[in-house]
Amino acid sequence: MRDATLIQNPEDRRPSRRGGAAGLSRKVQVRSAIAVALLLVFSTAGSAQERRATDTANPVSQAMKNAWNGAKRNITESAEQMPEADYGFKPVDTVRSFGQILAHVAGASYVYCSAARGEKSPFSEGDFEKTATTKAAIIKAVSDANAYCDAAFNALTDASAGELVQNPFGDGQFPRATALMNNTNHLNEHYGNLVTYFRIKGMVPPSSKR
Repeated sequence: MRDATLIQNPEDRRPSRRGGAAGLSRKVQVRSAIAVALLLVFSTAGSAQERRATDTANPVSQAMKNAWNGAKRNITESAEQMPEADYGFKPVDTVRSFGQILAHVAGASYVYCSAARGEKSPFSEGDFEKTATTKAAIIKAVSDANAYCDAAFNALTDASAGELVQNPFGDGQFPRATALMNNTNHLNEHYGNLVTYFRIKGMVPPSSKR
C-alpha cells in the first residue's frame, strides 16, 4: 500500500551535520511510526466500510431510508421550533407563509408516497393549506403524512425500488424509487425555505443546532 511505504528524501540518507547517524535514525523511526499509524487508520476505516456494506441485504433502499429520515427530522423539528405567532410569517406577499410551506409539504408527501404504495392518495397536494390553519393542526398533518410515508419506505427493498408505479404528477410510469426520492428532495427543497425564514427571524434552524 502506498500509504505504508516509507519514501525518503535523498537528503535523509546523508548523516546530519548536527545529529549524524543518530539524528537520521530518529528521523526514520518517527516517519516509520507515522506510516504505520496511517496504515492502521486506513485499514480500520476500510473494515468499517465493509461492515456497513454487509449490514443489510438492501444497501440502496437503506440509503434512501436514511436520506428520508434526515429530511423528515428537519421538517418535523422546524414545525415544532417556530412559535405559533410566526407561523403566518412570510418575507414577501408572493410566497407561502411558514405554516403554509409545512402544510404544502404534508399534502405533497401523501401524493408522492401513495404512488410508491400503489394506491390513491387520501389527500391532494393543497388540502392542508386550506384546512390546517393552526400550529397544532399543521404539526398533526406533517406527522400523519410522515407516518404514511414511513410505511412506504419501510416496505422498500432494492428489488421493489425498481418496480414501476404510476407517476402522480404526470402521465406514464416511473420506478418506485423515483417517487420516494422525489418526496425526500421536496422536503429538502422546502426546508431550505424554512431555514431562510428562521434566519430572517433571528433564529437558528434545527439542523444548525446539532
